[in-house]
Amino acid sequence: MSPLDAILEPLAYPFFMRALLAATIVGLVCAVVGSYMVLRGLAFMGDALSHAAFPGVVAAYLLQTPFYLGAAIAAVGTALAIGWVSRRGRLRGDTAIGVLFAGMFALGIFLFSRIPSYVGDLFGFLFGEVLGISDTDLIALVVLAAVVLILVAALWKELLYSTFDPLGAAAAGLPVGRLEYLFLALIALTIVISLQAVGIILVVAMLITPAATGQLLASSFGRLMALAVVIGIVSPAVGLYLSYWLDASAGATIVLVETIVFGVALLGRTVTARRAAASPAMPS
Repeated sequence: MSPLDAILEPLAYPFFMRALLAATIVGLVCAVVGSYMVLRGLAFMGDALSHAAFPGVVAAYLLQTPFYLGAAIAAVGTALAIGWVSRRGRLRGDTAIGVLFAGMFALGIFLFSRIPSYVGDLFGFLFGEVLGISDTDLIALVVLAAVVLILVAALWKELLYSTFDPLGAAAAGLPVGRLEYLFLALIALTIVISLQAVGIILVVAMLITPAATGQLLASSFGRLMALAVVIGIVSPAVGLYLSYWLDASAGATIVLVETIVFGVALLGRTVTARRAAASPAMPS
């Protein structure tokens, strides 16, 4: 088989085309929101909210409603609760995250244990099922992604200002508290968008790894986000093709590709720094 045939063959299958489009959208949204998360040190928040969405997925299954609705209610509700508890309860953010994330995930396991028979569909949300995305799922994903991207574009400067200098932003009259709640809700919606692609366990990697790679290579926020977007779009496509050729898990392969890219970037930066340190200083 020629390289061109290897690329074109999977495109003949509608499920692969839907998966490729979905993975591209997920990668884009995760890269944009993840760039802010990396600067704010909120990697743990991504992991927490992905697990907090699980009881919403189970409840949606039990009530026979769209899983996106259940996951969104659970994830956004938990995100806002974390913000409220950390602000009003005088607790550190990571403490509030730990308490509510564990409680919500436990609720999900409890609800899951009440289902009398094995439920393969729900297990798919733990590890991702991007190749099983339907046309209806794709439409819901596009709508949610558009909402997140439009809000980020509309509040680009405000989010950036409150990220780098929250005290200065508050002094300038920006509603920093409301922006914080809104950003937490955006993280939750991004996680809901990503659930079917890579699953609850791997979703934090798509949020954090492209942005972390961009942070290694870029000296400004704009370049960081641009690199994160490129990695976030290209890596899922490469991962999907590799999973097709190797007959492996699509979500896991996507995350592995992103992790390898991060490792290469880290190695390159380390080598460059050592060479710069070893080179003699230029005479004045």
